[in-house]
Amino acid sequence: QVDRYLYHMRLSDDVLLDVMARFQAEMVKGLGKDTNPTATVKMLPSFVRSLPDGSEKGEFLAVDLGGSQFRAHQVKVFDDGKQSSQLESKFYPTPKEVIQGNGAELFDYVADCLSDFMETKNLKHKKLPLGFTFSFPCKQTKLEEGLLLGWTKHFKVRGVQDTDVVSCLRKALQKHKASFDIDVDVLALVNDTVGTMMTCGYDDQRCEVGLIIGTGTNACYMEEMRHIDLVEGDEGRMCINTEWGAFGDDGALDDLRTEFDRELDLGSLNPGKQLFEKMIGSLYLGELVRLILLKMTKEGLLFNGKVSAALLTKGKIEMKHVSAMEKYKEGLSNTKEILTELNLFPSEDDCIAVQHVCTIVSFRSANLCAAALAAILTRLRENKKLLRMRTTVGIDGGLYKTHPQYAKRLHKVVRRLVPNCDVRFLLSVSGSGKGAAMVTAVAYRLAAQRKQIDTALAPFLLSLETLREVKNKMRTELEYGLKRETQASATVKMLPTYVCGTPDGTEKGKFLALDLGGTNFRVLLVKIRSGRRRSVQMYNKIFAIPLEIMQGTGEELFDHIVQCIADFLEYMGIKGARLPLGFTFSFPCRQASIDKGTLVGWTKGFKATDCEGEDVVDMLREAIRRRNEFDLDIVAVVNDTVGTMMTCGYEDPNCEIGLIAGTGSNVCYMEDMKNIEIVEGNEGKMCINTEWGGFGDNGCIDNIRTKYDKEVDEGSLNPGKQRYEKMTSGMYLGEIVRQILIDLTKQGLLFRGQISESLRKRGIFETKFLSQIESDRLALLQVRRILQQLGLDSTCEDSIIVKEVCGAVSKRAAQLCGAGLAAIVEKKREDRGAEHLQITVGVDGTLYKLHPHFSRVLRETVKELAPQCDVTFMLSEDGSGKGAALITAVAKRLHNVGQK
Repeated sequence: QVDRYLYHMRLSDDVLLDVMARFQAEMVKGLGKDTNPTATVKMLPSFVRSLPDGSEKGEFLAVDLGGSQFRAHQVKVFDDGKQSSQLESKFYPTPKEVIQGNGAELFDYVADCLSDFMETKNLKHKKLPLGFTFSFPCKQTKLEEGLLLGWTKHFKVRGVQDTDVVSCLRKALQKHKASFDIDVDVLALVNDTVGTMMTCGYDDQRCEVGLIIGTGTNACYMEEMRHIDLVEGDEGRMCINTEWGAFGDDGALDDLRTEFDRELDLGSLNPGKQLFEKMIGSLYLGELVRLILLKMTKEGLLFNGKVSAALLTKGKIEMKHVSAMEKYKEGLSNTKEILTELNLFPSEDDCIAVQHVCTIVSFRSANLCAAALAAILTRLRENKKLLRMRTTVGIDGGLYKTHPQYAKRLHKVVRRLVPNCDVRFLLSVSGSGKGAAMVTAVAYRLAAQRKQIDTALAPFLLSLETLREVKNKMRTELEYGLKRETQASATVKMLPTYVCGTPDGTEKGKFLALDLGGTNFRVLLVKIRSGRRRSVQMYNKIFAIPLEIMQGTGEELFDHIVQCIADFLEYMGIKGARLPLGFTFSFPCRQASIDKGTLVGWTKGFKATDCEGEDVVDMLREAIRRRNEFDLDIVAVVNDTVGTMMTCGYEDPNCEIGLIAGTGSNVCYMEDMKNIEIVEGNEGKMCINTEWGGFGDNGCIDNIRTKYDKEVDEGSLNPGKQRYEKMTSGMYLGEIVRQILIDLTKQGLLFRGQISESLRKRGIFETKFLSQIESDRLALLQVRRILQQLGLDSTCEDSIIVKEVCGAVSKRAAQLCGAGLAAIVEKKREDRGAEHLQITVGVDGTLYKLHPHFSRVLRETVKELAPQCDVTFMLSEDGSGKGAALITAVAKRLHNVGQK
């Protein structure tokens, strides 16, 4: 009979899966900026961004307002490796005149109780941080600020709604400070649900969901910041207080609400509000049972149809009665006793029926709660992109703790609805008060950590003033390199390239190009057409240079190069032709003419013997002679930077600067001959290869070098050399990051203070990882995966810090590069005597091309430091190959003109 009568309260798994899907949709609505105003499930950001990690320590106060009693707590957290803590509490009543009076009275009462508590615990002389558990819906804009959205749970205090409750408490405490000498710092406002998650999170670091099933009901969980439209920023996670009690207030659950639910709602303090909570929370379940029993009795199904005064009195049947009647082990004795006390005089059948009603009502509560919880767990699992997830749910609340069957039912249904989640349910022992203290402790820890991280990264933040200084120093060094008397001691070598013109479009013919500058070596055949059908066609082949040849003898290196050329000529079927050749040789060379280049010194890991101080063109010619298979006309030896400028110059005649921002860093530009004292003649222009990587080798930028730069320099192949390059180029940025990560780990700020084997390895952190980690499209989950590939087991918080470190290092590199470039464009503007300069910079290099922010920061810095120059950046397509051929073509053209 009861089953038939309460048929609508019995929910099948299909119905529960449907409720789960509806709740998931409501969560998405609550998180969206545009949909939040109309969402019933408010998904309130709590500004709690981190769970306890076990390193918290200190003494904290907490106050807890929201239940039938007000509580004050003192919490001591010990950093003893055992995660131990000590809690002392005192309970105070919440009189009706206080919870239904005005705001000033309520907060004065809270301050009175806290003052009393501090006196009993002898804490008045201490200034302690305080966490405030306030178990009502609040809109938070900071961890220590929250506007009350509305009262629930029988509270109706005037003049508090839409005001900041932390300010109200601070005001009340301020009054006490003068009269009672207590000094308290309110650091965090916490919902009881969040407090529960944090308390359990201290004992189990997997805990990322908090659940309250008591007088009221609510849940919170850790959400990805990128999904929370209501809060700025995409990094990390934040705890969301769902306020799920209001689920269904828009009619989304009307098909599941029975006539009894409607009647109960109409008789409540807040009709039409908190409808989900009214189907679940213990405040309402007893009343629901009363309404059902009343109707059944009126219809003659119970108590011989006799309606007693108890059945007509609202609130007469409470949750404690329902729980007691469901103690099956006691048989029917409890049920009989309770019903008799209510003057209902039941028969045995009545007792069985009433017990069954209680079971159906509480079972429905557990089912609905399980469906909404399953929705949260599914969302967590999908956020993490896991097929299967292990997690912990921290739980508190009288219904869950005291009802004989509730917990078991809830667990069983959750596991049925989300079979791919292994859920541990952890009971919160010391409740939301300790949780507020934990939130405060975590906030305290994060603030201290933030300070340490800021201190470590502060030297990487360069002010505009500092960047101007770098620009001016670079300008000075450029001038030193051009002057005859200072050139020998200059750190920026300003090497003449004997490239005296840029392409004019009349170049044509077939040319060979060689490109040596890294671990690969390329040979190219380039066909250039002029006139209307102007075009450049290229054919190339790449050959590896083994380490033993890079670091063997010069003869072996050049024999290997000639072997590669022979293979290519054979492959292209052009062995007999004596073609003009341009040789891109991306190492510092001192040139006496366009086809003579003396190697100043190896860089980029090359160490071949008997080459430094030798003419590389002669060494190539000798190797060709030794092979005695073919002959080539070596017209030009070229630096890759010059090749880049020439390639872009072919497309844009305004291009007079070449920049490489890749493994290495360098710039070349067209300089007026009259300024180049070390080359005869004053007419026309010549391209200068600045070799600016050596800027600062005389100590002029020591003021901006950090301890990490010094460590990277000392561990490099060429200590004390190329200091500017070591702060700006791809070859070293990853190594700077690694040094910072080691330092932060030693300070206990990363990777739980454990320096892994892989982090000890030089070069593990390649610059490509910086580009990947800093990509805006990359979620922190993927950042964690990259770090895991590097053998670094990171938490979400670790990933945020690593991303920040990468950002600081690469931003500084781009700014320093921009400051150097600004010096060059400003010099060109002044040399021309122009008010305004329009110029194009040809750029190549992986750092510029692949890093998500480098090019933008570089451009912004140049604009800021050289405001009178309008600089266009043009990406070079194959500067070192096509560029070398174009230089050869231009040199041939100029040579022919000269002959004529």
